[in-house]
Amino acid sequence: MSNWDGVMILAETRGDSIHPVSYELLGKGRELADQLGCRLDCLMLCENTHASAELNYYGADTVYAMCSESFKHPEEGLYKSNIVPFIQERKPGIVLVGATNFGRSLAPRVAAALHTGLTADCTALSVGADGRLVQIRPAFSDNILAHITTNSYPQMATVRHGEFSAPPRDPSRKANVIEVPLIALQYAQSAIIGSTVRQARDIAEADVIVACGRGVKSPEDIAIAQRLAELLGGQVGFSRALVDAGMADASCQVGYSGVRVRPRLYIACGISGAPQHLAGMKESGTIIAVNHDASAPIFGVCDIGYTGDLYDILPRLIKELEAGL
Repeated sequence: MSNWDGVMILAETRGDSIHPVSYELLGKGRELADQLGCRLDCLMLCENTHASAELNYYGADTVYAMCSESFKHPEEGLYKSNIVPFIQERKPGIVLVGATNFGRSLAPRVAAALHTGLTADCTALSVGADGRLVQIRPAFSDNILAHITTNSYPQMATVRHGEFSAPPRDPSRKANVIEVPLIALQYAQSAIIGSTVRQARDIAEADVIVACGRGVKSPEDIAIAQRLAELLGGQVGFSRALVDAGMADASCQVGYSGVRVRPRLYIACGISGAPQHLAGMKESGTIIAVNHDASAPIFGVCDIGYTGDLYDILPRLIKELEAGL
């Protein structure tokens, strides 16, 4: 397997822009490539090459761009049909993918076609003494950190958005974009016939989150948290209890089985603080907890805690914020 060499990032695009997780992966990928003494490249499947050079400015040595209107919509089968042969030809030793909704669906398909392993949702990556990629991820509700290595190649891992910091943009780096031909124009088993644009932002990208837990009694009461989030320029998140109760969409669930978030401000409203929830938000900048139970575990991780009824505290906070506008 010595002919497998280098680090490759599968860059994800959103229309004419590049998903922020791609820049974060470049920062970590550059670190790994420097330790291994190898190249850091990107493979980008896109409609056009307008933003491709940005990947060079953030650390990529070479950006390989497959451009086609076929990539206007993210379709896992078509992407896999083009990515797999490219990887088989280039033979990168490490392939990193963002654990976005699309990346989580695409990466296992690519790994399976390459007959290699995949470690999902890594929180850290390093190079072992033997030169292999050490893939680190939480397990058993964040109670342990599993250190995983792969015997097959390429060594593949997905990383959640926000786990690593993006490196500073360096415009002095040389733009090096190579357009490569498509290998497959369509995928026989499925096709995208249309798409719906969601108006809500990805909660993983929110700077402020007002999260609702079991203490919120009805769907109508979520409007209180929504108003607070609006005043703070943030978004509303939910514990699993409210998602399971049908009061919220799973895309906004914070926790081990939901989305891992790291906002500057996290306000937990009526959330007791089960380990599964704490695993998804405990790395937030400032955590404020509102709960009537003074012994709730959430108070063990928060920076500011209020023991009381959220139906009393939140309206008062909203009133103060509205008065200051």
